[in-house]
This record gives sequence, structure tokens and C-alpha cells, in this order.
Amino acid sequence: MNPEKTATEANDIMLVRGSHGRGRAKVTHAVVVIFLEFFAWGLLTTPMLTVLHETFTQHTFLMNGLVQGVKGFLSFLSAPLIGALSDVWGRKSFLLITVFFTCAPIPLMRISPWWYFALISVSGIFAVTFSVIFAYVADITEEHERSTAYGLVSATFAASLVTSPAIGAYLSAKYSDSLVVLVATVIAVADIAFVFFVVPESLPDKMRLTSWGFPISWEQADPFASLRRVGKDTTVLLICVTVFLSYLPEAGQYSSFFLYLRQVIEFSPAAIAAFIAMVGILSIVAQTLFLSVLMRTIGNKNTVLLGLGFQLFQLAWYGFGSEPWMMWAAGTVAAMSSITFPAVSALVSRSASPDQQGVVQGMITGIRGLCNGLGPALYGFIFFLFNVELNDIEPVAGRPAPRPEKSVIPGPPFLFGACAVLLALLVAIFIPEHHRLADSKTGSARKSSSASTAHAQNASPLATPTSDTEDIEPLLQDSSM
Repeated sequence: MNPEKTATEANDIMLVRGSHGRGRAKVTHAVVVIFLEFFAWGLLTTPMLTVLHETFTQHTFLMNGLVQGVKGFLSFLSAPLIGALSDVWGRKSFLLITVFFTCAPIPLMRISPWWYFALISVSGIFAVTFSVIFAYVADITEEHERSTAYGLVSATFAASLVTSPAIGAYLSAKYSDSLVVLVATVIAVADIAFVFFVVPESLPDKMRLTSWGFPISWEQADPFASLRRVGKDTTVLLICVTVFLSYLPEAGQYSSFFLYLRQVIEFSPAAIAAFIAMVGILSIVAQTLFLSVLMRTIGNKNTVLLGLGFQLFQLAWYGFGSEPWMMWAAGTVAAMSSITFPAVSALVSRSASPDQQGVVQGMITGIRGLCNGLGPALYGFIFFLFNVELNDIEPVAGRPAPRPEKSVIPGPPFLFGACAVLLALLVAIFIPEHHRLADSKTGSARKSSSASTAHAQNASPLATPTSDTEDIEPLLQDSSM
């Protein structure tokens, strides 16, 4: 037996195993990263409302919309570049960067609120963790496993918010906001350390560059070029329009909903924490149990349509609901609507070859980043137009804030969101169930020609203007969560 041949064969086997996620990189790594990141931000739910009001005493949510708008626009500009670079330089380094910049503002909440909000705005350049995470998952799963894996990651995101807001509210009431910020900072540092020391690279060596250069073109890094590319493939266009119309109201909702519950519906801080926990637990069930069943029985596209239907019902209920029990009931529907995100992610990933997953993630991440900026500002402006005041936080614990006069539509922005989701539902009907981009196929064919040329040709599909589809980054890394 030839020892050199045996060693070569062993290396090839390890390479294949690594590329399929059975050797080193696992979905578990992605799950832990997401859990720690959003658990840290979930702790800050209560302190965030206080700091937001203390820093911007006038037009609080309009200012919050401006902050989130800058962050969202920067995310929109940078997401395609980060996604494309992760396709050629590997996922781990960019996962480390995105986690670091997402968590970097946390310690500044008590040190300097102005610097805290400034850093949140600037962090949008790199705060696109989900785009890299889903590319990471795509590297290590087979296509038929991907929707389940995406559901697990999304459910983990929900799980991180089940207890963290309640824990943060308890620590804030029992001790101080400073302790909550300290605990969140420690968890954020632990997340960064986990990525650095534990998380392995998911992209196979033969698909990565071995030297640092600039292997991509301006065409790939230009987010507006990505948007121009959207119109060149009908399926990609339909998916992107669906994502925009459905995520715009979702982004606005997350930026203002908890303060809306506290001010208008008169939820106590404990009730808000319990509400988040309930929605989180139901979302976990929906994204793990129901999602896999639905994907097998009704298919990927129909699962997306069902999720959009739940979102439409939920937003309409929020818009017309004026009593606490209505919010609790609508929250259960909101949990079911959470299946849309992993279902769309799985649908999108099927349109791209393995070496394009980061680029594909980056385009829709950019669209959602744009929504992250437009949504909060739009919701704040609509609240302002309808004279729903959200500026004041109750000054004394247990003392309810003045409640505005009841109106037929207590939450006008939510009703506007329902109309946007209705349009998204109509657009999604025309998305084909099975679709593969032509350039993705040719890229895969080229890649299989030889091990030596595959490496160079990984950049080739990326540079093709018609080769992109995308993925998603939930807003819930927003400060309001």
C-alpha cells in the first residue's frame, strides 16, 4: 500500500466531509453564535427604552428611525461586498467581524448614550451576521436539509429572546441598568471568543483563496448593481419584491412595538417580557416542528405564502386591537408568521450554487438592511401623523402613562403594514417553486472541471451580473430587541 496515496485519499475524504458539515463545521456552531448575540441584545430591551427616551426627549421614535435608517442604509451598501468576500476568503473571518461590530455598541449604553447611538449607526457597515450565518449553514448542509437547518437557526434566534428580556427587566428593577449592560457585554465578549477559538471554517479549502488580494470586482461590491441585477431574473425579482414588502412593516414593528404596548395598550414591563417569551416559545415550535411538516407536505413556496398570510392577519389585528387580550391573541399569530423567514431562505438558496451562497445572502440582506432604515422612520412618521404619542415613558413604576383617546384604528402603522404584506402575498404567488439560475449551473460545471481551476473560477460566477439571488438578516439585532 502506498502511504502517500493513502494520505492523499484521507485528505480528500476529510475535505469532502468538511464541505458537507460532518467533519468539523456544524450547524450547532451557527446556532450558538446566534443565540449568544441576540441573548445579549434581548437583555437590553428594558434599558434600551429608557436610554432612548433620556437621549432623545423630543420625537423619540423619529430620532430612533434616523439612527436605524443610517444603520440600515450602511448595511444595504456593505452586505453584497461582505457576502461576496466571504465566498472567496471564507466565512469565519467575516463572521468574527460581523459579530464584533453588532455587539460593539453594547458597553457604550451606560458609558455614553450619544456614542452608543452613533456606534449603532456606523455598525451597520458590518452588522450583517445573519447573511454570513446562512452562507455558513449552506456550506455544510445538503439542499434537502437546508430548510430544516435555517428553521433551527431562526428558532434559536427566537429562543434567545424567550427569557433574556425578562431577565434584563428583573436585573434592571432589582439592581440597575448598569448591571444589565455589564452582563450583556460579558455575553457579547463570550460570543466573539467562541467564534475566534471554537467556530471552524465552513468553506472548503479548494473554494477559498490562499492569499489576500482583492479577487472581486466593483460590480460585485456595488449594492445598486446588485439591485440592477435583480431585474434580469424574474424569479429573483419576485423574491426581492416579496422580501421588501414583507420586511418593511416587520422592521418598523420591531422598532416601536414594545413601547407601543407599554404606552398605548398599557402593558407593564413584566407583561412585555412575558409577551416576548410567549411569542418566542411559539416561534420555536413553529420553526422547528411546523416548518418541517409544512415543507414536506405543502412545499417551499406554499409555506412562504402561508407565513405571509399569518403576518397579514397579525398586523391587521395589531392595527385594530385596542385591548391587551387582543395583543396576546395576535402574538400567537405572529409566532406562526415566523416560518416565512426560513422558508424564503431555503427557497432562495436553491437558486444559487455552493460558491455563490454568500453573494446570494448579501443581496436580500441588503434589501432588508434598507427596510431596517425605512421601516422605523416610516412607522414613527405615521404615528406622528395620527397623533399617537410615544415619547413619554411612565416616570414611576406601577403608575400607568396617560392613555390617548380610543380610536377606530389604534395602531395605524400596523394597518399600513398589513396592506404592504397583502401586496407581498400577491407577488409571492407568482414565484416558481423550482428555479435555478443559468449562471449558477455553469459555475458549478466549471468548478467540477479540475481542482486547480475550480479555485480561480469561484470568482467567475460572482462576477456575472445575472448570478445573484439572496438571503435575509432579521432585524431583531436592532436595539429595540
